[in-house]
Parts: sequence; C-alpha cells; structure tokens
Amino acid sequence: MKQAFYGLLLFSFLALPPVAAVMESIMIVHMHMQMTLLVLSGFLMGRFFQLKFPVFFKKWNMNGIAGILLFMIIWSFWMIPRSMDDALTIQVVELFKFSSLPFLAGVALRDSWHKIGARGQYIVFGFFILVFSFMAWIYIGADNQICNNYLLVEQQTVGWGSLFFGVILSFYVLQVLFIDQSQYE
Repeated sequence: MKQAFYGLLLFSFLALPPVAAVMESIMIVHMHMQMTLLVLSGFLMGRFFQLKFPVFFKKWNMNGIAGILLFMIIWSFWMIPRSMDDALTIQVVELFKFSSLPFLAGVALRDSWHKIGARGQYIVFGFFILVFSFMAWIYIGADNQICNNYLLVEQQTVGWGSLFFGVILSFYVLQVLFIDQSQYE
C-alpha cells in the first residue's frame, strides 16, 4: 500500500496550482514530464484499485488488451497539439487531463502490463516508438506554430525530445531482443 500512498502524494504535488503552472509553462516539461508523471502516479495508485475492485478488473480487463487500448487512446489524445492547447486555456479540459492520465491511463497500464505478456509489451513499445517518431517529425518539421500557447522553438525542442525518446526506446527493444537476459539475472 506504500505505492498507492506515494502515487497519491505525487498526484497531489502535481495538482498543486503553482506546480502545474510552472510545468505547463514549458512545452517539453508539460508533454514529456508532467503527463508522464501523471501516468506514473496512476500506475502507483493502480494496485490499490486492483485490490479494492478485483471483480471489476477481472471482468473488464481479463487479458489486458482492453486496458492497454484505453491507455494508448488516452496517451495518443494528449499528444495531439490541440489537446495540449485546450488543457492550458479551458479549465474542464485541464480537469480531464488530471483525471484521465492517472486514473484511466495509469491504472489501466498497471492492470494490463503483466496480463498482456512479452509480445504485447513489445507492441506497446513499438507504439511508443511510432508515436514519438511521428511527433518528432511533426514538431521538428513544422514551419508554423502548431500550438498557440507555445513558441516555435519550444515546439522544435519537443520534437527533438520526442526523437530522443524514440531512439532510446528503439535501443531498449533491440537490446532486449538480441541480448540474452538470463546471463544478467
């Protein structure tokens, strides 16, 4: 239960108005740090919900596919530039961000990760590699401002950050596929 407490503590810290304002003032921190930490807080709190509602998770997410699809859809939605803009200007969308990322995406990821097995996990990593590569292509190659609330240079920084994450994930997947992990256990 310590994980759930730490997840709630992380979520409470991220939801503080001064912390949220500072994190949202820089685009790369908003997209790659705040949103990721919100998912992580939900991931940590997920064990509490699994223990509290085991029948719901067994019935709704028996093999993990529904939860992973929910996670992928929510994550993809928040990678859209318009969604990030709306989260900064419309309070209801900001509330949706702070509820959907931890309590839907994070909890669903926690419940699904071991259920989908190694093959499903590789599919999720492939999804992330594609999303980060596509975002890098859009944000680096954009000649115009895509997000109204951020400067063009901030968008390009997000593009380079996305490219970095895509490359790192690619190296990780290649390392797992081609190096015998049993030698290091």
